[in-house]
Amino acid sequence: MKILYSKPFFSVILLFFVCISYAQNTKFKVVLDAGHGGKDYGATYHGNVEKNIALKTVLKVGEILEKDPNVTVVYTRTKDVFVELDDRASIANKSKANIFVSMHCNANANTSAAGNETYVMGITRNASNLEVAKKENSVVTLEDNYEVKYEGFDPNSPESVIGISILQEEYRELSVELAAKVQQAFTKKTSFRNRGVKEAGFLVLRKITMPRVLVEMGFVSNKEEGAFLNSDKGQDKLAEAIANSILDYKKEYFLTSSSVDKTRVEEKDEDKPKEITVKKEETKVVSTSAAGIVFKVQISASSRDLETKPENFKGLTNVTKEKGNVIYKYYYENAATYEAAKKDLEYAKEKGFTSAFIVAFKNGEKINISEALK
Repeated sequence: MKILYSKPFFSVILLFFVCISYAQNTKFKVVLDAGHGGKDYGATYHGNVEKNIALKTVLKVGEILEKDPNVTVVYTRTKDVFVELDDRASIANKSKANIFVSMHCNANANTSAAGNETYVMGITRNASNLEVAKKENSVVTLEDNYEVKYEGFDPNSPESVIGISILQEEYRELSVELAAKVQQAFTKKTSFRNRGVKEAGFLVLRKITMPRVLVEMGFVSNKEEGAFLNSDKGQDKLAEAIANSILDYKKEYFLTSSSVDKTRVEEKDEDKPKEITVKKEETKVVSTSAAGIVFKVQISASSRDLETKPENFKGLTNVTKEKGNVIYKYYYENAATYEAAKKDLEYAKEKGFTSAFIVAFKNGEKINISEALK
């Protein structure tokens, strides 16, 4: 389609496209949540105070992320103030962010307990996971009318913890992916024991409508580990690990609409009345198998090692398994084109895998979707 226009009209056209670009909100938005705060001190051992460590580390993570012009950071608190759990969820949801990361410190009566772990929202009867959730959830007792607000929730009752309703379950698999990246980054930046990716019923995560994780950075109850957590050097290393894992997640899973479907304006003949051609690029169905690229649908990520038989995957056949550092990943089908993979994804969701998503491989190595589409 060709359009004749004058220079003023050309300015309007440019402004129009700038507005469209802005409206698409192509920045990756992260909500950073510093656990506890104000009258809620969290765990305190050996002079190490959880609320202070969490806030200092969150601000360091934010400082690193904000260096990336394509990242926007939202904080649930930037000062030592008390923020109710539901308000943290409200801040996250209203911001329409891409991920939510809540940062905490662990503690145990057994002061030799050590290591870091990252949680996703889930139901568990594992005693140690329940204990962590109970400690983090106990903050609700500092809120007014918490029994009404949280529907009779009792932080000291395992049944209450297990009974937390899990909202937006479709984000679970991406939450596991983010959690795994956090744990992998920790192993590179610290010598702490990797306690892995776990699940438990955390109130702060229950109403958040995006991939979300709760990070237990280490044990303040462990004298040596607590001193590291409470030091500038330790917080710097932890912040680098968490920020790097977030940026890795962004690189792998965040695709702007312009990555696949772009609209561009080309100017013709600069001096006389301008004629421009507005082109909408078509998504071509091209086989990439010759380049060694295939697309698969990730249907699950779990710490459980399952046989890839149909009865374990709601009747799906052609399921493959990959063992990672912390979890097993399960994939459905093996498509030569992105268009075919989208049909596989639709079918997987129809079968009940609502959190499934497409991943790309080149010569057996996982690559970014955007790189594969090029």
